[in-house]
Amino acid sequence: NLRGQLEPQVVMRVRSQAEGFWRVLAFDKYTGEGWEISRNDNSFTLNRPRWSYQFYVNWPRNRYDNETREVIQSYTIVSQLPNLIPALYQAKEVYFPTEKIAIDPDGNLRSPLELREGLTYTVISDVPYRNQDILSKAGENYPESISKYYLQIPPEIAEKVRQKTAEILASKNKVAKESKPITSPYQKALFLAQYLKQNPNYKLQKEPPFFVEGEDLVSAFLFGYQNSPEGEKIIGGYGDHFSTVLTMMLRSIGIPARLVAGYSAGEFNPFTGLYVVKNTDAYMMTEVYFPGYGWFAFNPIPGMPLTPPSIEKNQTFSALMTFWQWVAGWLPSPVTGFLERFIGGIFRWVLGIISWFFALFSQGWQGIFTGLIFVTALAFLGWLLYIFWRGWRYGRWLAKLSPVESIYQQMLSLMASKGLVKHHFQTPFEYTQAIKEYHSINEVEIIEEISQAYVGWRYGSKEVNLTRLKNLLRSLKRSIRRRLN
Repeated sequence: NLRGQLEPQVVMRVRSQAEGFWRVLAFDKYTGEGWEISRNDNSFTLNRPRWSYQFYVNWPRNRYDNETREVIQSYTIVSQLPNLIPALYQAKEVYFPTEKIAIDPDGNLRSPLELREGLTYTVISDVPYRNQDILSKAGENYPESISKYYLQIPPEIAEKVRQKTAEILASKNKVAKESKPITSPYQKALFLAQYLKQNPNYKLQKEPPFFVEGEDLVSAFLFGYQNSPEGEKIIGGYGDHFSTVLTMMLRSIGIPARLVAGYSAGEFNPFTGLYVVKNTDAYMMTEVYFPGYGWFAFNPIPGMPLTPPSIEKNQTFSALMTFWQWVAGWLPSPVTGFLERFIGGIFRWVLGIISWFFALFSQGWQGIFTGLIFVTALAFLGWLLYIFWRGWRYGRWLAKLSPVESIYQQMLSLMASKGLVKHHFQTPFEYTQAIKEYHSINEVEIIEEISQAYVGWRYGSKEVNLTRLKNLLRSLKRSIRRRLN
């Protein structure tokens, strides 16, 4: 019955290699009025070496057979938080400025102190790939350590919740318009989450009725609040109520589930590369256990993604895509569509060439030889483009200078190409004196005349004969070219 509105406040900033759900706390025991952690005192203390801030999370239950990707995250706390350490699931290394941290059986990381403003820490997580085909084949062979704690449901609501869940699954053809029967736990979890999210009867209530003494939250959500106005039956609830209901529905049909709280990724700032996370980004989801693969989250809250951001195999350009999504939000739909097709075509072309190149090395010596020729040609083309780019840049720079300055800088560039660089501490006359011995008398006279004209123009505002200076510069180039040849 606790009510109220949060004032938006930044709580932390996160730099991460991948977008994710910053997981904070998981609950395993439902009381009818809320959630508890039944093994709150069974946490395992992790110690770090004295010479390092690195903690290794060698927790046996964190080891599954599924493929994972290492993701590094760095967190900076902006507003004080409790002693629970946000992190992408599953953390394997934590760099934290205390001598000890703890982890409990639900994977919750705890600090001995509150997370104070300015605290910075880093987490390295093995984030599992979310492969629906594999998870759909996970089966129902749950270990005792899982079924003992994550199938608990109050007996007074167990049967009616089970019947309601079975009724919803039986009506799948009307909702999902599919012919295949739902058999696997993954398909059931996915369908039930979609059902709660899309069914207009279960509304996201801004102010649901208050619970009466002893009233069960799940029962009120599914079948109506006892405090509903006369002649009306209000069902639904807050966003977090949806996740609680999904968790209990899954447990009622024998699928292990738990409630997890944390923060969405937050708002990505493309200029700093940081996710800005606010207190209003906090929410709860349902985590479901799949034998051999571990826990995966489902989000039944209306208006939010069905699953949190997950690791997919094709995330080579994930940071670039995040930036593009930010830019696209400011563009009209027709412009966005055109740019997506254009940029997508370029990416497909580039990836096609890369795939073709690597395929050459599987074709024996002929393929390797072809690949080497391709690399050599590509390198030569790149070198030519670089030379062209440098020349173009140099030409643009000269065009911005006054004519006299341009002629003098071209002379310095010509000298520098022969190894005679003018140092910043040398005056034009000191530089001329220093390079005399490397040139013929005629070349020295030209260099001196150009330098004198430049100094007179720059420091004495004297008029110069530009035509003569240009002719002198051409003569100097021809003289040096003849001498070198």
